[in-house]
Amino acid sequence: MKFKAIQKLTLLDFPGKTAATVFTCGCNLRCPFCHNASLVVGDPGSENNENGGFTFTEEGNIDEEDVFALLAKRRGLLDGVAITGGEPLLHRELAGFMAGVKDRGFLVKLDTNGFLPDRLKYVLEAGLVDYVAMDVKHSPEKYGDAAGIPGIATEPFSKSIEIIKGSGVPYEFRTTIVKGLHTLPDVEAICRWIGPDANYFLQMYVDSGDVLANRGGDGAGAGFEAFSQTEAEEILAAAKKLVPGTGIRGL
Repeated sequence: MKFKAIQKLTLLDFPGKTAATVFTCGCNLRCPFCHNASLVVGDPGSENNENGGFTFTEEGNIDEEDVFALLAKRRGLLDGVAITGGEPLLHRELAGFMAGVKDRGFLVKLDTNGFLPDRLKYVLEAGLVDYVAMDVKHSPEKYGDAAGIPGIATEPFSKSIEIIKGSGVPYEFRTTIVKGLHTLPDVEAICRWIGPDANYFLQMYVDSGDVLANRGGDGAGAGFEAFSQTEAEEILAAAKKLVPGTGIRGL
């Protein structure tokens, strides 16, 4: 399996663990606020660019053997590998890579958008995932607005939510809240969808400079912006009434 980028050490991507993060190419959604546009649509101009601890190469040029070599060098320092994207489950080689990480004694964290529930179920039931994070983009009624695909069916996402909650694997659901796209009632609808016993995080929107809505545009981020602290705290308080375990990141 090949990857677009690797971050050699993170204390943030895998809760409670030290990890390396690998980034897969490609995604089946087109979320306009996505902050990893180059991973979704490709960015040949990023070849061999060293920036902020990330090593970007031309799409798909980091081989899994490079990742395994890094793990061998950092044994005792790293607890595991966080796999993100893009959408990692699009890659049929993913399960084999996960097994290779596990065979070497490391933990695996998977980020997913939940659009491929059958593949998600397989890797969870195979014991290849130690922590899973699913992005819940919006309420079922407005999912297409956040996914960038008008009228998208929400059944796959509902199925993935239930698979994750029933898997016994530590997990989180998370929503990047974007002013201009989400409202407080929208977040309340998401909370009712995932259920009161869910592990849930709100994440503050950040314009990374690589936002998908800016591709081919004027860089205005389609009018998106972060909620103020006061607004975010109001949304968090409302979410906690429905999902008591809700937390927030980036505030």
